[in-house]
Amino acid sequence: MSNLILLFLCLFLGIFLRKTKLFPADGHLALNSFVITISLSALSLYYIPKIILDVQLIFPVLVPWLNIILAFFFFTILGKKLKWSKTTIGALVLCAGFGNTSFVGIPIIQTLYGENGLKTVMLVDQPGSFVALSTLGIFFANFYSGEKSYDSEIFIKILKFPPFIAFVVALLLNIFNISVPLALDEVFLALGATTVPLALVSVGTQLKWQKLEEESRPLFWGLAFKLVLFPALIFVLYFLLLDQRGEIIIISFLESAMAPMITAAIIASTHKLEPKLCNLMVGIGIPLSLLTVALWYLILHSSGLMVR
Repeated sequence: MSNLILLFLCLFLGIFLRKTKLFPADGHLALNSFVITISLSALSLYYIPKIILDVQLIFPVLVPWLNIILAFFFFTILGKKLKWSKTTIGALVLCAGFGNTSFVGIPIIQTLYGENGLKTVMLVDQPGSFVALSTLGIFFANFYSGEKSYDSEIFIKILKFPPFIAFVVALLLNIFNISVPLALDEVFLALGATTVPLALVSVGTQLKWQKLEEESRPLFWGLAFKLVLFPALIFVLYFLLLDQRGEIIIISFLESAMAPMITAAIIASTHKLEPKLCNLMVGIGIPLSLLTVALWYLILHSSGLMVR
């Protein structure tokens, strides 16, 4: 219950700070930088060494990759049928193709599954969302904006990115069964604990609702794909076709239903891919996802697929 209170309290605190202008207009950038560089790195170093490596771990990593690939095909076909512009299709591919697996996903999963659930979240977020965004995400952003399709320095940027470095180090500690000293492990835990409150306050400061105009139809399809269609596909694929069960699979599925990723929306906006539509996808998608994720959770519970 306390995690649920923390979730809504920090979210509305961020909204309050922005509305009252008690927080700098670009203050969320500092919060985002700390969360991404320090907090997420600490979470990887704390949880990844403790994971029991298993074939089933491929399922959380696969979710973000399926998300962006299917978004590309879905919106390419739909966009041509509805005669959308290239920039509109690109905005939807980016915004609906990546889920908010950390800033929104971590608080929700921690609320539902406690600290243990964050091990799976780290797998979805680091080798999944981050690497997919840094490769396919940048490629699509450049492609739809008419810029050069690929930057040869992308892989160098990935290798230098602190959370990815932390993930690789944590994975090596796991593989070679190297124990982290208790005092250092507690430091990682304390730093990682800053993720939820800072991420939620940051999200709250960035939530902005704008008047709908010609964006209404693309917005509907973008949110429908991200919050309903893609999770439904993962549900059918993981639970029915592949007959998978267990907490890892359930968390992977719930992560597939998270709101559009803020970072992906920022990348799309900076590439001039319909910035207003991108903002609406995030501003409406995040609060709406709190309801849709709850509904998916109830569907899981009522279907008898829940394993705790």
